[in-house]
Amino acid sequence: MNGGALLQGALSGLAAGGVYAVFAVTLTLMSRLVRVVNFAQAATGMFAAFVAVWFASKLGMPVWLATIAGILVGALLAAIIGWIAATWLSDADLSTRSAMTVGPFLLLMSLSYILFGNKPQPFAPIFNGPAFTVAGVVVSWVTVITVSLAILVAVAAALVLRKTTIGTKLRALSDRPTTAELIGISSKPLAIGVWAVTGAISAVTILIIAPTQSNDAVTLSMLIIPAAAAALLGGFKRLDLAVVGGLLLGLINGMVAQINELALVRNFVPLIFIVILLLWSQRKEVWDAAR
Repeated sequence: MNGGALLQGALSGLAAGGVYAVFAVTLTLMSRLVRVVNFAQAATGMFAAFVAVWFASKLGMPVWLATIAGILVGALLAAIIGWIAATWLSDADLSTRSAMTVGPFLLLMSLSYILFGNKPQPFAPIFNGPAFTVAGVVVSWVTVITVSLAILVAVAAALVLRKTTIGTKLRALSDRPTTAELIGISSKPLAIGVWAVTGAISAVTILIIAPTQSNDAVTLSMLIIPAAAAALLGGFKRLDLAVVGGLLLGLINGMVAQINELALVRNFVPLIFIVILLLWSQRKEVWDAAR
């Protein structure tokens, strides 16, 4: 194994890492602001992207118009799930609210098979071709766009939360929901808005990367696993570490794929990542118990 192959694998994995990072940021936002780990995050984007493909291929819509329609569908689907959570589970704890999202995850997966079949969808590439080369290794526009999108979403979310009135209200609802309600901040519209925005971001992400990888419903929906692993690096609280976790996981995955002896464990890298982070987060309790 030479350094060139590892560099190629790392840069190839960076495209996936950007996707993991985007979803990790949305998971972190959901956890911080509306107290839920949304297991249907990637499935929502998948279904919305499939709808966009259907609009383009069956209804003859221009790709740009079908793309916009798909993004709106993603926002609407997420908003509906958010409305359910805000209406009937407003007082539930994080575990209960998160468990609720398994239902939409399975529902969207099933509906995608019923409506669109079980074959990969004919996505038209939004971004295509090489962007530049590093040491003879080509870096695609998809890689550049996904990594940039992850950073942009994290920075934009941080600025909104710190610099705007809506951000102040969202932080108040997150930190002291009862007090926020007492002073007249309406939680339900804000919560649904967070769901809708993250749903739209999920749809955009899937529409960008689906043409360049296996794009069946299962593969796209299960992107939630490495995304959750990445978000766990920041404890589902820090946006910067969510981005770092996603990119790091993508780099590791790409390099592991280039090592023949480790290629078989590539699909288990996110799970190993999760186990290591959980053990590390519990190190103080384990050490205290061992004394």
